[in-house]
Amino acid sequence: MLSDHPFEVPHDLIEKAKRLPAVSMAVAGADHPVALESAKQATDAGLIIPTLVGDKSDIERIAKDLGWDITGIRVVNSKPEQHAADAAVQLASKNEVQSLMKGQLHTDSIMRAVVQRDAGLRTDRRISHVFHMTAPGSDKVLMISDASVNVAPNEETLLHIVQNSVDLAHALGYELPKVAMLSGSESVIDSMPSTILARKIVERANSGEVEGADVDGPFAFDNAVSPEAAKLKGISGPVAGQADILVTPNIEMANGLFKMLVYFRSALAAGVVLGAKVPVVLTSRADPPEARFAACAIAQLRAAHDA
Repeated sequence: MLSDHPFEVPHDLIEKAKRLPAVSMAVAGADHPVALESAKQATDAGLIIPTLVGDKSDIERIAKDLGWDITGIRVVNSKPEQHAADAAVQLASKNEVQSLMKGQLHTDSIMRAVVQRDAGLRTDRRISHVFHMTAPGSDKVLMISDASVNVAPNEETLLHIVQNSVDLAHALGYELPKVAMLSGSESVIDSMPSTILARKIVERANSGEVEGADVDGPFAFDNAVSPEAAKLKGISGPVAGQADILVTPNIEMANGLFKMLVYFRSALAAGVVLGAKVPVVLTSRADPPEARFAACAIAQLRAAHDA
């Protein structure tokens, strides 16, 4: 039942990224083969100019094993992992890099460094996470938010999650992305609070609080992604069955949804944190190099869009 199809990096995404200058990126926790291989792959493709942060001796040893000549590449010697996270964030705070990548670190370590008020990366936006999902054999992209940062977002946080996701979609070339507010039903019912919250977000978005997107809901998953399901249930509108962005009411739904796509469809989950001064490539330590590579392209496109 689980898919054994190999992961595929979306060709169109990489082609868009290659048309832009490389973005400077600090790799926090670069002293691990997976992290360094990902950095090498993105560097060789012309997507990033890396600064490698971690145990310098380990970085040099692993780079040699990978056949990567890092002469001329900046290496910042820093350990243990929280020190490496802080050092990478300081580079972004000082405008020495335009983006960050979480290497072989715990998510808590890099996010703690990013959100510290004295780090200088906070903005007036709530920080949120987006997975850019693509499945082999399909040219459809689904963006899912938030599966990694916000556990149970309230109304204001959800509004920021929507706008962060929309801004990313604009950077990726979507003129008017379609945003579906997910719940367990397309009807607004008191016994399902997420439907009420979804409707509030739609009302605020349609009143002008979200720019450059069609936002609708609540939607059950099938009505958000399947035109046939939406038609059978009499659900119409520009988002019904055609969503580009799926905004979930809590981390449990988002986390389960993206992992089902990964394990049942071999979808590539390229994760990026948005809402900070710079985009942060944030994938799981267990994710394949392809996911980090695609996420580097997304971070590059997002950073270039802000430049």
